Amino acid sequence: MRSRCCVVVWMLALLAPMASAGAEWRVWAIKDTRRVLREEPAGSGTAVNLAAARNECRSFQILMRSAAPIEGVNIEPGDLIGPGGSVLPAAKARLFRQHQLELTTGSYRNDAFQPGWYPDPLIPFRHPLSNEPLHGARLVAVPFTLPANQTHGFGVDIYVPGGTRPGKYQGSYRVTAADSTSVTIPVTLVVWNFDLPPVATLQTAFGSPAERMRAYYQRRAKEGKEQAPTDWAAIDAQCAQMLCEHRINASPLGSLAPVAQGDGTFRIPREQIDALRQFVDRYHVNAVCTAHPRSVVKDPEREPQKLRAWLAAWDRAAAELGRPQLLLYTYLKDEPNEEEAYRYVQQWGRAIRQSHGVVKVLVVEQTLTQNPAWGDLYGAVDIWCPLFCLHDQPTAAPRQALGETIWTYTALCQGKQPSPWWQIDFPLLNYRVPTWIAWVYGMRGLLYWGGMSHWNQVDDPWTDPKTFDRRKAGRKDPLYNGEGTLVYPARTVGYEGLAPSLRLKALRDAVEDYEYLAILQRRGLAAEAERIVRPLATSFFQWNPDPAAYETAREKLAELILAAQK
Repeated sequence: MRSRCCVVVWMLALLAPMASAGAEWRVWAIKDTRRVLREEPAGSGTAVNLAAARNECRSFQILMRSAAPIEGVNIEPGDLIGPGGSVLPAAKARLFRQHQLELTTGSYRNDAFQPGWYPDPLIPFRHPLSNEPLHGARLVAVPFTLPANQTHGFGVDIYVPGGTRPGKYQGSYRVTAADSTSVTIPVTLVVWNFDLPPVATLQTAFGSPAERMRAYYQRRAKEGKEQAPTDWAAIDAQCAQMLCEHRINASPLGSLAPVAQGDGTFRIPREQIDALRQFVDRYHVNAVCTAHPRSVVKDPEREPQKLRAWLAAWDRAAAELGRPQLLLYTYLKDEPNEEEAYRYVQQWGRAIRQSHGVVKVLVVEQTLTQNPAWGDLYGAVDIWCPLFCLHDQPTAAPRQALGETIWTYTALCQGKQPSPWWQIDFPLLNYRVPTWIAWVYGMRGLLYWGGMSHWNQVDDPWTDPKTFDRRKAGRKDPLYNGEGTLVYPARTVGYEGLAPSLRLKALRDAVEDYEYLAILQRRGLAAEAERIVRPLATSFFQWNPDPAAYETAREKLAELILAAQK
């Protein structure tokens, strides 16, 4: 009887903060991969239950709504205390406020579009590198005034470093307001007794967001709207670190190309090799795009010896680099959709592959030949990269059996059937699903265009989501909200560089999910893993739309990994 009374008192204590706000302020938390729009009604449940491997980051959202404005809203993280007093410190958590964009027109082919305010850009509480608080920017994370009858949210990232003791960690976060009102969010995180490797298994190629950002600011400076940043070295470092933390490959800076020698050979300078090694190690890079040989070799058929000498320089550099797991590839051709482009790939790809060197040929094309009259690309490609909707397993499987690799990518809203298209107004789960499907097909890489920062068509991506808009050109497929972007210019929120998005967080979860599957495959448990994945993600045209189902499946994958260790 006494213990029951204690439970009642404890529950009343949790509800008391809401009561002090006149029962108008509703606060709840979720961990599912989904957006909660401004117009959505209040949810329920404050407790957060997470689980993670070591070297993994887990996220949750804190959401709120009130019938009356709430001023001075802030989030106070707490330490999570685990076995033997082990601590996941609050100071290491990353906190963000979700900024919302008004979408009045849906992306092409989004028949389910609902106009409204969509959260996507994330405003950090602190500088991502220095961890100093951010103040005085156009947009600040906190303190925040919650408007009446609007749902707004915050995001929390908790990283579990290598060496963390396994077991249950518990603590709480507090949501506070200027009038001393507060709501407690109980947080439990179970650390599983296995590690994700520091270097991701899934290879990624998302371009260079810093280079795209340079073009954006150069245009704005030319238009007299704002000056471009001056310390690009600091920006490059912040961009690379952000990509690393989300398990996406950063792109090395500067030129990395063979230099002609007097004896007709080529050599990559030692200082460039040393710089590449440092970059790869620091940012956990698993694939690097090399220069294209056409800058030196005009015709591979007429200059085969020169091409072989150029490629041999990469072989020597790879040996000096000493990172055998690092993929070196040349981006030979993007979407060869005509006969001339096919001829180009046939000529260059076959010539490069004849050297049997370390540089692999990547072509953004499917394995199914577009037009038999053009001939095929077999023998000219090492890495095939089809659109989600154009992957053809019957022709891909024989190429994989020969040792060739399949990646995949998305752009716009292409295909006869919907695939997990990447626009802001489609479900956030679309950014997590593709890696599960990719693993089913034995795909090893994921590519995306635009350098993650394709802002050239908008004045301010923090207010305008129409980053790929063809309406002025009178195109039939006029608009793609957020196309080519996954990040935002951070000057708006108080520092130079990039700010993340909800979509980038979902992609990080996707790459981590793939890692669970890769671990099981390396341990000879691919069949057992596939039995978990297949009912969830059958193909690029059929997947489970329930975000909670992926959390459940992920836990089952973890159980398999843990059982294999006993």
